[in-house]
Amino acid sequence: MAKRRDMLKLLPMAFLAAGNGRADTAKLPNTVIDPKNAKLTRDVFGEVRVYFEGSTDEVKSMTAGSLLLKPGMSPHPPHKHEEEELLVVIEGTGEITINDGKTPVGPGSMMYCAAGRVHGIQNTGKAPLLLYYSKWKA
Repeated sequence: MAKRRDMLKLLPMAFLAAGNGRADTAKLPNTVIDPKNAKLTRDVFGEVRVYFEGSTDEVKSMTAGSLLLKPGMSPHPPHKHEEEELLVVIEGTGEITINDGKTPVGPGSMMYCAAGRVHGIQNTGKAPLLLYYSKWKA
């Protein structure tokens, strides 16, 4: 039987079906990527894995990956960008900022943020915070 953690890992991918069908560049292949094969970047705040990055049948550009955020850390100050973003917290506790509001989050919390809106995350717990994210631009 699938564990809740395994199911939550798949949620970001389920929300990528919005777009306009552009086919400007080579599209992402239909595949499965194991964490050990995702592009890994280690930084002072934690580890970022990028599983997918490119265009699809439905969106101009898409990035999907994970972030293992160290206690007390944030990957960057609250920011905004052209892509919409979905984020799912798998382990740990933190605080998500959207515009001027802050919301405490834990396992199973999900964030959606529209393009051009200020957002960010900070690990407020004593253990690493694991999240999966997807960003896309139609």
